[in-house]
Amino acid sequence: MFLRNTVAAAALVVSAGAAFAGCGITDGRVSIVGNEFPAIQTVGANAVACAGDSVEVTTNLTADHQSINLPGMQGDPAEYTSAIIANSSIVALMNNDVIRPLDDLIAKHGGDLKKNQIITIGGNAMAVAFMANAQHLVYRSDLLEAAGLEVPTTYEEMLSAAKVLREKGLSENPVGGAYKAGWNLAQEFNNMFLGMGGSHFKAGSAEPSVNSEAGVKALEMMKALSEYMNPDFLTHDSNATNAEYRAGNVALMNMWGSRAATLVTAEGVPQDVVDGFAIAGPMTVGGGDTPASTLWWDGWTVAKNISDEDAEATFLAMMNGIRPEMIQDDDVATQAVWLIDGYEPTPAAVGVYAAAQSGTIPYPMLPYMGLMHTALGAELTDFMQGNETAEQALADVEAAYVASAKENGFLQ
Repeated sequence: MFLRNTVAAAALVVSAGAAFAGCGITDGRVSIVGNEFPAIQTVGANAVACAGDSVEVTTNLTADHQSINLPGMQGDPAEYTSAIIANSSIVALMNNDVIRPLDDLIAKHGGDLKKNQIITIGGNAMAVAFMANAQHLVYRSDLLEAAGLEVPTTYEEMLSAAKVLREKGLSENPVGGAYKAGWNLAQEFNNMFLGMGGSHFKAGSAEPSVNSEAGVKALEMMKALSEYMNPDFLTHDSNATNAEYRAGNVALMNMWGSRAATLVTAEGVPQDVVDGFAIAGPMTVGGGDTPASTLWWDGWTVAKNISDEDAEATFLAMMNGIRPEMIQDDDVATQAVWLIDGYEPTPAAVGVYAAAQSGTIPYPMLPYMGLMHTALGAELTDFMQGNETAEQALADVEAAYVASAKENGFLQ
């Protein structure tokens, strides 16, 4: 069962219960920060619907959310009363003690929530999850068919397919990827590294272990793929990569399920791109059987440095943001793999379902993983630009990580 596998991978089911009359809020301030993709926009809009004469509800949904959510919750009072996060980004908020346990609010207003619907860390309920996510293959079935190619199941097959597509003149830069320097590039490395059998840290410690055979092989595959990407690939995040696909410039890419679901519904997408749009599960690499991807959940938190009144208003607004009634709208139902009661899988869910069922590793929810992610994003660009060897780049990653881990007390 998908949900059983997903729960085991920490993508936990959310059941919001019945919508509250007037959201049940009498007074308070709600300010939400989060990413900008359609599913989160829907959650934010449903929360904003709770606004009234004595209730202020605002959202700041932006691609820059990860750089502003922590500073925006460190003030007293916090600028943001809730951050919509994933199993990676909650770690920084926990490390800096800016979000509060939700146990009391769940006891008061979350009676319909089941025990396994709550993200529990260190014995405290710290978030409520509402969707599962993973990166997986998105491709143009028409272009593959025209080239006489099968759908790739490995990155090696993707490389071979890209070569044929270019040689046949079907696509000059057939591979897309969110390789933007920084967070995105680091995440693509994480995917490939785990697929190669790598482990970011030495067993039972915060000591880094990315400068390894698996790390080198991961970078070599990423560099080989980049030869078939737009030359400006180091500036392409998910938005830019999706724009390339929508324009008909990309035939094969590793993309988030939350993005893929609405990829060709945008206005102005050419009909051949719409007709050729197809989704498959995540690919493997290097002869391994572990998908070169990571499994995620998305959910919401409540800030610590706000009044109890605002915390309660925020909890109620966010519960309304994920109420089951919203997925009765067909457009909303296709926006994500919703972990909400009443959700019926749509064709767009196949990639995330496949990721959960094929043993995809959850993104490491370790207190020092954020430091590693930052180091990877900062230090891998020189290799991707051909200015360093893979070993040099990974040595730089480990040095940057160790310095930060010592500064933060994770290493002596």
